[in-house]
Amino acid sequence: MSTLAIVGTQWGDEGKGKIVDILSEKADYIVRFQGGNNAGHTVVIDGTKYILHLLPSGILHNDKKCVLGNGMVIDLEGLLNEIEFIKRVGIPVEGRIFVSERAHLILPYHKELDAASEKIKGNGSIGTTLKGIGPAYRDKAGRVGIRIADLRDEETFKEKLKWNIMEKELTLKNVYNYDVNFNFDEIYSHIMRIYEKVSHFISDTVSLLNKAIDSGENILFEGAQATLLDIDIGTYPYVTSSNSSALGISAGTGISPKKVEKIYGIAKAYTTRVGGGPFPTELKCNVGELLRARGHEYGSTTGRPRRCGWLDLFALRFSKLVNDLDGLIITKLDVLDAFDEINVCVGYELNGEMIDHFPSTAKELSAVKPIYETLPGWKKETTHIKRFEDLPEEAQNFLKFIEDYLETPIPMVSTGPQRDEIINCCEIW
Repeated sequence: MSTLAIVGTQWGDEGKGKIVDILSEKADYIVRFQGGNNAGHTVVIDGTKYILHLLPSGILHNDKKCVLGNGMVIDLEGLLNEIEFIKRVGIPVEGRIFVSERAHLILPYHKELDAASEKIKGNGSIGTTLKGIGPAYRDKAGRVGIRIADLRDEETFKEKLKWNIMEKELTLKNVYNYDVNFNFDEIYSHIMRIYEKVSHFISDTVSLLNKAIDSGENILFEGAQATLLDIDIGTYPYVTSSNSSALGISAGTGISPKKVEKIYGIAKAYTTRVGGGPFPTELKCNVGELLRARGHEYGSTTGRPRRCGWLDLFALRFSKLVNDLDGLIITKLDVLDAFDEINVCVGYELNGEMIDHFPSTAKELSAVKPIYETLPGWKKETTHIKRFEDLPEEAQNFLKFIEDYLETPIPMVSTGPQRDEIINCCEIW
């Protein structure tokens, strides 16, 4: 048995898609365990860009099996569109995609609620992708959600859908002042038509994965979003609506925590954030603009420009603690090629005093002052380098500084968007 998990350690967009794509070569199953189509994983292969929102990036390997776990919330139309896209580019899907029958559905009223909630918050909005993710998870926690398994029984689905439409219309009209009337027949027929097209992908993934692990197959767990966006331990309320750290693996797949052998985190060589929320190392200046331009920092789901800042090791230390990381993979090292000096945050000051813990409230985190260590830049191109010893000495020292501070090895460094622009420092599987 070999099980390996990959999770983001910052606020998402760390380049998990590429790393999962590379590590998928030795996996039998690649498993998403939370989130929905608010996630966007980008992989570049031979100059062609693939953007995936629901399917694990392991789908780009023709012989791998991909699982969408029970911890996800799934927009069936989005799933169908993604499957059709994969087929159009010549990648086989039959017998390779397994969607949990226990996963909850995203329905049209969830998207309306998402938009209404963001609008009423005004400047205090979270900055969601408006995909209906949060409202779908809200229904799940409120025990009124509709699961994929419910579609097998048309009467059960009809009954739950009617109640939900009635409740959502009342909420939208009386709470958000939205004049909306959902057409039950249209929604029901639309969902059932799509379900007929994807029903052969639906399965009991809990049993499937446990049997696969017990028989010695290699399983790669793929996280969406990242640790600092985790609903429980992230920068609440500016978080996603699921456990996007390693804490969500077991609940989102039905796999015992004892069966997850290794957990690796992924971090950019700098930091980015999309949407609202505190960001201690954010650079609202030309340096931040240069990071955005060099890193092509625009959301793959929304196209929104990402906020950019220096690497925050103090925040990463918290992510290491939560996930109990076996190692940290660094991506986008090449983005820093243009800088004479590179700042790295090594601590926070709050109310004039150094603190020894990552703040638990957004208000506190917004008030901290980052403490920086300044390291020399290398001003040389690293994009095509594939051996650690070929990196400029300053780049090597930058990576060693991260390892020493976090007391965590760096087994892999990405130096560009292409699949082969990677430095393997040691074996991960």
